[in-house]
Amino acid sequence: MDLRFSDEVRRALDSRQPVVALETSVVAQGLPYPDNLAAARACEEAIRRAGAVPAATAVVDGQVCIGLEDAQLRRLAEGKEKLLKLGSRDLAIAVATRATGGTTVSATCELAAAAGIRVFSTGGIGGVHRGASEHWDISQDIAALARFPVAVVCAGAKSVLDLPKTMELLETAGVPVIGVGTRELPSFHSRESGIQLEHSVGDVATAARIARARFETLGQGGVLYTVPPPEETALPKHEVELQIASTLAEAERQGIRGKDVTPFLLRELGQRTGGKTLKANLALLANNARFAGQLAVAYARGD
Repeated sequence: MDLRFSDEVRRALDSRQPVVALETSVVAQGLPYPDNLAAARACEEAIRRAGAVPAATAVVDGQVCIGLEDAQLRRLAEGKEKLLKLGSRDLAIAVATRATGGTTVSATCELAAAAGIRVFSTGGIGGVHRGASEHWDISQDIAALARFPVAVVCAGAKSVLDLPKTMELLETAGVPVIGVGTRELPSFHSRESGIQLEHSVGDVATAARIARARFETLGQGGVLYTVPPPEETALPKHEVELQIASTLAEAERQGIRGKDVTPFLLRELGQRTGGKTLKANLALLANNARFAGQLAVAYARGD
């Protein structure tokens, strides 16, 4: 794969320093400006403080980039041009048409694996959408998680999803879901979901050993680490559920479907909760990045 590395990321990879991949769809589509730019910088800072190097991925003018300069990141955040939302299936189109876009979980997993990066931090993964038995709206993320050897750190799956079905499909795909300091699946804005996890880790060294066993010893695909959002900004599950139901009904009335649902949901939830969901989202992104940085350090030193 033809990749363009930033100088910082290239030096880190050449010297075998710990590196953490970051998606950029949250910058290009997920959050409003300037919160999106602030969130991206906060994630990078959290990773650096943990002792690792951040590597945001994107396609810029048809070039696959691993590690973005500040001007490139700002370009995605300001959104003064048409920016694509890039899953794995969209990468070839973006490259061939010299387009620019932010990478989702599936594309970032693929690009991180191609670059030799083993840890990736995001907010929440995609999965099985509610009502999927009728419209078959299932994210590419699950197939990417199963295929690419990357440890993905998240706050569970996005709240808009059918969480029980998402967990079932992850199991079918052979993706281990491991709670970090919890045996209950976080549900993005909330620390609880009512879904118990079979596996849990209490420290980053154990998490690193599991990832190393999966990637290096067994040659298997990805692993999912779910980190509860910070308690001080997390929202009660029942409160979020009420707002989601109302917002999804509004999306249906407006004919909003597919990849446009999540950005619409985040905007609407932010307005309906007086900014509480946005605050929770920003906090969990940085919190996930912090753990991902620690995980990358532990993985690199062979803990």
